[in-house]
Amino acid sequence: MPVSTWAVAEPQKLTFDDPVTSLDVRVVGGTVNVVGTDEPDARLEVTSLDGPPLIVTLEDGALTVAYEDLPWQDFLKWFDRGARQRRAVVSLAVPAGSAVKVGVVGAGAVVSGIRGRTDVRGVTGDTTLVGLVGPVLADTVSGSVEAQSVAGALRFHSVSGDLTVIEGAGAAVKAESVSGNMVLDLDPTGKPTDIRLTTVSGEIAIRLPHPADATVEANTASGSVSNGFADLRVSGQWGTKKITGTLGDGTGKLRATTVSGSIALLRRPPAEDGPYDAEPTGKVL
Repeated sequence: MPVSTWAVAEPQKLTFDDPVTSLDVRVVGGTVNVVGTDEPDARLEVTSLDGPPLIVTLEDGALTVAYEDLPWQDFLKWFDRGARQRRAVVSLAVPAGSAVKVGVVGAGAVVSGIRGRTDVRGVTGDTTLVGLVGPVLADTVSGSVEAQSVAGALRFHSVSGDLTVIEGAGAAVKAESVSGNMVLDLDPTGKPTDIRLTTVSGEIAIRLPHPADATVEANTASGSVSNGFADLRVSGQWGTKKITGTLGDGTGKLRATTVSGSIALLRRPPAEDGPYDAEPTGKVL
């Protein structure tokens, strides 16, 4: 199949009749919106553009929307003095089964309704992920990530960005940061949980369903701990503090570690209760 190429230098709409199975979009400044649809074709709308043109290519199902000098490889190391002169507002609709890669520098990103793999990289700028079914990898320098109703396995890496998970339906979350905070509201179904969180100075708060089913080991070297589960025990008065124990049959795993941040394990209320009624019932150390 021949390669189709467009240079987009001003606001423009494009519709792609050839099949699209993957998307790679990389921009500086502005916003990227990607939505998965049940339609077979893909659509691109650029509503605002400052700076060099975006190069759009479609080859063998792979759709790319990017600057020529902004490669995916080593994306998080890209710092350009001319970045302030660039801004793009880009919206894309692609088949929901597509694999999606989004890279943003100083730009916001929203990805929703994708069933394939989603890979997001950001130097600065916040990312919102909604209703994703496939595996998700989010890698940022300082940008924060909010994931809502994400059912696939979620991996998160950041230097100082925060991670917020709302109505998390996925059973697997692995997150690492230096100073970013992690707030997870989880309600996984069907599979044992595998939650692994690590940060140096960030705070960790996890809300689990009741009854939950996991072996728990959470510790902080100098922060405080709060526990909302009677089946878990809190140990340590000075220095290192731990929350350990087994919830339910203990088929899942929850590991959380921070050096100087606090850790809170909260109990998610039953569906008939209000969404914000759960409070820690354990002792705060």
